Amino acid sequence: MTPIGGVVFFAITWWLVFFAVLPWGVRSREEVGVDRQSGIPAGVPHQPRLWLKVTITTGIALVLLAVFWVVVDYDLFGYRAFMEQQ
Repeated sequence: MTPIGGVVFFAITWWLVFFAVLPWGVRSREEVGVDRQSGIPAGVPHQPRLWLKVTITTGIALVLLAVFWVVVDYDLFGYRAFMEQQ
């Protein structure tokens, strides 16, 4: 796998995983019981902990990149021979 391929795979995987991780543990201000302020909708997340979610996303994306690299580098599924037959 080329470095550019790795960066592209990581970037796409990172965003997909980020959008999957984003709703984890989200509680609205209304669910937590925080007093509602004027101009702030009740459904706004209370303490969304985005840095934790970014860290979790990066870790998951790195693990997926490592798995993908091993599969491609060691040709575990034999896709190169399959592509040569076409």
